[in-house]
Amino acid sequence: MSAFLISACSPLGMGSVAKRSAKLSNGIQKAYAVDPYTANRVAPMIVQSAEKYQVDPLLMAAMIRQESSYRSNAISPAGAVGLTQVIPRYWQQTCPGNLYDEFTNVNCGTYILSRYNQSAGSWKKALAYYNVGPTGYETNRKMRKQGKRYAKQVKVHKQNLKGAL
Repeated sequence: MSAFLISACSPLGMGSVAKRSAKLSNGIQKAYAVDPYTANRVAPMIVQSAEKYQVDPLLMAAMIRQESSYRSNAISPAGAVGLTQVIPRYWQQTCPGNLYDEFTNVNCGTYILSRYNQSAGSWKKALAYYNVGPTGYETNRKMRKQGKRYAKQVKVHKQNLKGAL
């Protein structure tokens, strides 16, 4: 059994989006020392996108922690932008809109992770794909190792978040 499975009983409970978002926001603040304004703004985006694409909201929150530490203006040396560090030149066609916009970025990152899970067959491998790309993962031993290390880091962030809820 994978530790990345979404349980039918979510740690955020089964309440309204607002209720689940508030709980997630509190966890993000405690686990990752994110300021309340940012956590309160981003949590509903995570909850809604996670629900839309059937991704564990805690996994998305943990991935955002790994990708950008909740800095929406983050830009990587590779040109990845925003909270989920989406690379516009690869994903602009798939995710139309402004990838610097937080909602568009979170929605796109969640969509990408969901799509990678469908093709990879596991959340762990989907995370590795998200980090190094499917081609890099499948053809380069060094990239595969990097992707697996990334997936482990996200898993640790997820466990810390779960403990803070």
